[in-house]
Amino acid sequence: MSEVSTNLPLWLQDRDVVISEGANNVEWRYQEPPDYSRTNETLRREKQYNHLEGSLEAIVQNLVRTFEMEASYKSNPQQWISIVTDKFRMITNGGFAYTAEDVVEAGTYNLFLGDSDKYKSSEEDFESSAQIFHKAFPDGFLWELIEVLAGPPNVTFKWRHWGTFSGPYKEHAPTGERVEITGISIARVTDDLKIVSLEHFFDQSAFLGKLATGCPFHS
Repeated sequence: MSEVSTNLPLWLQDRDVVISEGANNVEWRYQEPPDYSRTNETLRREKQYNHLEGSLEAIVQNLVRTFEMEASYKSNPQQWISIVTDKFRMITNGGFAYTAEDVVEAGTYNLFLGDSDKYKSSEEDFESSAQIFHKAFPDGFLWELIEVLAGPPNVTFKWRHWGTFSGPYKEHAPTGERVEITGISIARVTDDLKIVSLEHFFDQSAFLGKLATGCPFHS
C-alpha cells in the first residue's frame, strides 16, 4: 500500500469535510447540501476494506466519493473542485466521452448504463433516473475502493458497488437480495490529483439483470 502526505487539498479529504468546508455559495441541486449520515452508518457496517488514512487507496477513495457527490448534488460544474472542468471527460466501456455538463444534465446512471432492453437512458433524465435507483435501493447503493492497481498520472483502481434490492425496479418487484457489482476505472489526474478524465469498465448487463429478476407487477 502506497503512502502519501496527509496534508491534503480539500478535494482529497473526506466528502463530509468537502461539503462542510465548501458549502457557501454552492449551487446545490436541491437547494441544500446533501446529508450522508445514513450512508456513512451503513458503510461502517458493510464495507469490506479499511484503507489506512493518508494512503493512496484512501485518497483515491476520497477523490472518487467527492466527485460522485459533486456530480449528484452540485448543479454548476464550474463549482466542482474534484475535476479540471473544461477538460473533464467520462467514458464507460469505451463509449462516448461525456463532459461535466453532460453529467449535470443526464446524471451518472444514464451515462453509465446507456440503452438496453432492461434500461433506456434515452427515455430518462437526471431526476427520473435517480428516482428509479433510489426506489430500488432505498437504503443506499454504496461504493468503496478495493485496491489501487497503478498510481498517478493514470490512477487505475478496482471498486465495488452494492446495495439491498428492497424496493421496486420499474415494473419488477424487489427480491430483498444483495446486488453487488465490481469494476475497474482509470482516473487521469493532474499533479495535484484533480480528475481530467474517468474511464469505467464494468458489466452493465449483469447489474441490470439482477434488478430485472424480480417478478413483474401485474395490474
